[in-house]
This record gives sequence, C-alpha cells and structure tokens, in this order.
Amino acid sequence: MDITTWDEIKDNVYGKIGTERRDNLERETESFKIGLLLRQAREDKALTQAQLGEIVNKKREYISRVENDGSNLTLKTLYEIVEKGLGGKVTIQLEF
Repeated sequence: MDITTWDEIKDNVYGKIGTERRDNLERETESFKIGLLLRQAREDKALTQAQLGEIVNKKREYISRVENDGSNLTLKTLYEIVEKGLGGKVTIQLEF
C-alpha cells in the first residue's frame, strides 16, 4: 500500500518549506491555530465574544475575526486578549 503523508501532500501542492507559497501556508496555518486557541480559551471561561470584547475594549465583530483568522492580530492585542481578557499568559518561541 502506498501511503502519502500530510507533509508530502503539502510539499507536492504548495512546494517545499522555504518556498514563498509554502511559507505563506505555514503562516496562515499558525494564525488559524491562534484563533482556535483563543476561541477555546474564551469558551472554557464561559465568555461570549461580546463579553470578551468588552473586557479588552474591542467590538464583538473584532473578536470574531480574530477567532476565525488570527492573521491580523497585533502582539499588543494578543497580550490584551490573553492576559487581561482570558487570564492567561502568552509565550512566544522563535526558531532559527
């Protein structure tokens, strides 16, 4: 049986890591993950998007956009949402 891994599929469709198209995919995937993590944390705290928005002085629509696509999120706002709004801590890791 010939099995193709997810990484092999991404290599074939988007190119190898280091190519512009693949790097864009990886960044978009990470942004999407951030949005999902924020949504899960908000739901775990039993907060609505409107309630979280009120805590961090953002509109509900903005919180919705962040949860659905975290790509337009500044670090300042990420810290505010996580620390002030959700009572968490942001940890950033850089890889070289």
